[in-house]
Amino acid sequence: MPTPPLNIALFGSKFMGKAHSNAWLQAGHFFDLPRRPALHTIAARDADYLERFAKQWGWAGWTTDWRTAISDPVVDLVDIGTPNHLHREQALAALEAGLAVACEKPLAGTIDDAREMRDAARRTGVPTFVWFNYRRAPALALAHQLVAEGRLGRIYHVRAAYLQGWGGPDTPLGWRFQKSRAGSGALGDLMAHTIDLARFVTGDEIAEVTGAIEERFIKQRTRPDDPTKKGRSSVDDAVLFLARFRGGAVGSFESTRLATGIKNSNRIEIHGEQGAVRFNFERMNELEFFDGNEPPRTQGWRTIQAMHEAHPYAANWWPDGHWLGYEHTFANQAADIVVALSGADPIVPIPDFEDAFTTQRVMEAAVQSARHRTSVKLSEVT
Repeated sequence: MPTPPLNIALFGSKFMGKAHSNAWLQAGHFFDLPRRPALHTIAARDADYLERFAKQWGWAGWTTDWRTAISDPVVDLVDIGTPNHLHREQALAALEAGLAVACEKPLAGTIDDAREMRDAARRTGVPTFVWFNYRRAPALALAHQLVAEGRLGRIYHVRAAYLQGWGGPDTPLGWRFQKSRAGSGALGDLMAHTIDLARFVTGDEIAEVTGAIEERFIKQRTRPDDPTKKGRSSVDDAVLFLARFRGGAVGSFESTRLATGIKNSNRIEIHGEQGAVRFNFERMNELEFFDGNEPPRTQGWRTIQAMHEAHPYAANWWPDGHWLGYEHTFANQAADIVVALSGADPIVPIPDFEDAFTTQRVMEAAVQSARHRTSVKLSEVT
């Protein structure tokens, strides 16, 4: 008897709607999956645009009311790619209906919403996933493996920065600059990824946040509905903080959307007693590795092109040396979600609501540290 498809309902049809649609389409082509992902229903607000979107991407049906998708008995998984303030309501409804949920990051716009989502996942026992897609870049998955194998030894330093430059004064007042919809600015949009990567690669947890700074440089932006008027930008443009890890390492974190001249630089550098790794998403197929156990005569940084079949995910794509791109990180996660739902282990761990709530707690600690100019222990953020 043929295995039934995994019927997916996706909420949101803009940037993440495209990324997720492509991921579900490609995962079934490039991975040998226990169930075939099926693009069942796409839900969003703009009916005219949505109908075109559904046809273009191959969605079987579309609706402007996401609740109808949740009530459809054939839907297996709800994929949430909407603005942050909608995550809570949509996730809770899906969980109460017994549907698996894959949610965009950050988990929610506020820690209260995130906590309620975490608690609902605990209560219902329904599988949950969060799209921290950078974990699925082969080079970063390799870094995770090297640290887990002990190749770096005791970790001393973590330096992480996510820098973009698109949010200058001429950028209109979209939802990402509205606290009521986004919850935060560079913190939730970028820093969430950086915190998750530090936790993922090191296998350690942040115990304390200190010295945080949040800055809003541009306080007024042009309104998209009326370019002759301006509205208040109510989120941070940049966030920085220092951190201590449970295992004793220290870290520095920075995120901004005002790094003029930089497009999308998600960087992390980790130094340990026996070695070090460093990564920059602008060269996403490369991992730099220093092996301190090599003889001094030949010791030095090496650049690993993480596209060999021995590297995580790479064997599912192209021959050695044929580069992957941003969209492949989503396809890799989509494949891992299908595998996890079958009861098998994904290639690297997928954050669930519990895991993503830990990242949200670090974000909240950074906010409290910045606003009260004090150190905040993670044990104080519940």
